[in-house]
Amino acid sequence: MEAFYTLQGEGQHSGRAAYFIRLGGCDVGCHWCDVKESWDASIHPKFGIDSIVDGALQFPGRLAVITGGEPLMYNLDELTAALQAAGFKTNIETSGVYPFTGHWDWVCFSPKKFKTPHPDIYKNANELKAIIYNKSDFEFAEEHAAQVSPDCTLLLQPEWSKQDVMLPLIIDYIKDNPKWKMSLQTHKFMNIP
Repeated sequence: MEAFYTLQGEGQHSGRAAYFIRLGGCDVGCHWCDVKESWDASIHPKFGIDSIVDGALQFPGRLAVITGGEPLMYNLDELTAALQAAGFKTNIETSGVYPFTGHWDWVCFSPKKFKTPHPDIYKNANELKAIIYNKSDFEFAEEHAAQVSPDCTLLLQPEWSKQDVMLPLIIDYIKDNPKWKMSLQTHKFMNIP
């Protein structure tokens, strides 16, 4: 769908320079999605792997973040292998609803209530990022935290439109459950993509 160089705005790698590769196509259907224009893959141009890697090489950062849409709709083995061969660290942001593919240095798993994750995401997740839209999302987050590996980073992130309401609840929850950490959408505060 698009590619751009910016700072990673959320999660464990927040603040790092990163080249984002946003793939079109998603059938998860989050009503609060901030890139709904990514859902229909057919309206976006197709690019070859060499073209994608060449685009990334135009910038000095060597962190490539594959996002969407839902990137695991596609087999990402060749794309990630090519990026790594060109010297990039590869990160993915995924809801985990499709079988796991690709060669990754970091896997951000952000489960959604709208579609059940594929079982193989749990053993591959380096980071579990639960979006908190309402109070029941804390229980949802704990259900998924119980299935990831013990060394997986656990993050709670307020949904942007509910931040004023949910942020104080998340702060209190993390103070009571210190295995969790806070994730904020810092790119939105900085007004960058």
